[in-house]
Amino acid sequence: MEKTIAAISTPLGMGGIGVIRISGEKAIQIADNVFRGISGKKLCEMKGYTAAYGKVYDNDEPLDEVVAVVFRNPHSYTGEDVVEISCHGGVYITSRVLRCILDNGASLAEPGEFTKRAFLNGKIDLTESEAVMDMISAKGKAAARSALGIREGKLRKNIDEVKNLLVDSAAHLSAWADYPEDDIPEVSNETLLNDLHAACSKLESLINSFETGKALKEGIDTLIVGKPNVGKSTLMNFLAGFDKSIVTEIPGTTRDIIQETVVLGNAVLLLSDTAGLRDTDNPIEKIGVERAKEKLNSCGLVLAVFDGSRMLDDDDINTIKLLGDTPSIAIINKSDLDLVLDINYIKTYINDIVYISASKGEGLDELISTVEKVTGTHNIDENAVMLSNERQRECTVNAVNSLKDGIAALENGFTLDAVTVSVEEAIQFLLELTGENVSEVVVHSVFSKFCVGK
Repeated sequence: MEKTIAAISTPLGMGGIGVIRISGEKAIQIADNVFRGISGKKLCEMKGYTAAYGKVYDNDEPLDEVVAVVFRNPHSYTGEDVVEISCHGGVYITSRVLRCILDNGASLAEPGEFTKRAFLNGKIDLTESEAVMDMISAKGKAAARSALGIREGKLRKNIDEVKNLLVDSAAHLSAWADYPEDDIPEVSNETLLNDLHAACSKLESLINSFETGKALKEGIDTLIVGKPNVGKSTLMNFLAGFDKSIVTEIPGTTRDIIQETVVLGNAVLLLSDTAGLRDTDNPIEKIGVERAKEKLNSCGLVLAVFDGSRMLDDDDINTIKLLGDTPSIAIINKSDLDLVLDINYIKTYINDIVYISASKGEGLDELISTVEKVTGTHNIDENAVMLSNERQRECTVNAVNSLKDGIAALENGFTLDAVTVSVEEAIQFLLELTGENVSEVVVHSVFSKFCVGK
């Protein structure tokens, strides 16, 4: 018999409600040991999807007024008997109620163990399990909608379409090869080739979605650069919505990289405010400048800030030349002042230009639309099916490679046995993707990234 587990499923801290979840064969029995309903009715006498009001007791000591909700197997999140106890939020109360439940026979749940049990009990597949954590960690609307679509089975349905096509092809190949005396239609090379190409095309389309899915989930590494006192830190604070960076009139105030995650429309930016790019004799500031230059080589987007009220100088020009091929947007700050800057020179290096006044909070809408355009997030279909992590991508790439081997074998006149091996390999990789045939090591790796309580 598998142990009954329990954990706090809401964040620890001040709040109106804290939820402790119990799951397993003894979940209802353990909950009955600590819960006394005002009706006098025990939880074991209640049907699934029903709630009772009462108190949690540690022996005879009342701990809190609570609501207990009963979910009976298999119609629960984990597929097991589940009780969720909602008490008053707060570190002490929720921890004390959990301790009481553990003292009465439950074991503390590991990270992701509730969702892992849902997977092992066939309630969800592995991609849907991964989407649960993606929903929790989503930083923007598009990421949340995409994760919800996967949680509802959209990715699985796409994979199942390809898998079923390949299974039919493999079954026909095996039957024709193993029972030549039976009246089984001969395998048509043309039909088989068309099927393999169709499967390959669908999987490659999913692979192409990976970078978009990754950007939605993890965000785009974005650097704010420019010479000192052009308004980089003011822009950082403007986008972050609070004073993240120190703003003064003293050049070189920002000495190191300051980071914050911001959402601009559909784009999630991992925003870094850097030291002003200039030649300096200050050893501390010099380190910050060098770090900013290093980060330029690896970031996905640059917001290059210029003071529109001043002429371009050598520091501005050096900043422009450092950008290279990195996707960039020129931010012309202080648009509330007379424009003196040589815009035409900037346009020869940077295609996209936005005029803002960071100190007055003007120009945000134009900046959002430009960021969405440059990052390719302006026309994201939130309902599109996308791969969301490296594990999914690797399985899909391996399946495509196997299919390409099968296609090459067909086109080069190899026996159908060689094609069958490639098709069956592709099927195995797709089964690993959905978790139908996956090692315990992979399963542990997936759920170890979850938070406790989910």
